[in-house]
Amino acid sequence: MLEHTHWIFDLDGTLTVPVHDFDAIRSRLGLEKGCDILAALSAMSEADALPLLAELEQIEIELAKKAQPSPGAVSLLTELHQRECKMGILTRNNKENAWFSLEALGVAAYFCQNCVLGREDAAHKPSPDGVLKLSAYWSVEPSNITMVGDYLYDLQAGRRAGAATIHVDQTGTFPWPGWMDIGVSSLQELHQELLA
Repeated sequence: MLEHTHWIFDLDGTLTVPVHDFDAIRSRLGLEKGCDILAALSAMSEADALPLLAELEQIEIELAKKAQPSPGAVSLLTELHQRECKMGILTRNNKENAWFSLEALGVAAYFCQNCVLGREDAAHKPSPDGVLKLSAYWSVEPSNITMVGDYLYDLQAGRRAGAATIHVDQTGTFPWPGWMDIGVSSLQELHQELLA
């Protein structure tokens, strides 16, 4: 798997230091505690959902501009870029905010715009849609792709598409072993494994 030449990364909490307080976001949007924010908005009428989506995007812009790389993120992406690997982003954020984050991290040059998929580009994770779209764009089978993320939805999206999955879990508890192929506590650890 670590020899794969096609990699898809979750963004927030995987490539970036986690800063999203989802309970605070739900509260600000007037949503039920613990709900899936995007699913809740999708279930609303367009008239009800549009102002909340605009508010959500404003929150995300504020966070994206402050994005900090998670330990090992920049060195890992640099290594993969030097190896001429193809890399994509699959995020439940929108594409514009994803670019803000990649620019803030200083790694936007490693990604082509068509390979950064936001919630407007594909059915949101845990759907495999985004992984399958990148697979088709790259003209490779999903089995030749590695999906890297910090949450269950990332792993489910990857596994349901047929990709290999790597769970980045700072706690080292790896609560979803059935959905991951490899578990690492940081991207720094993953980079070290690549170099081993």
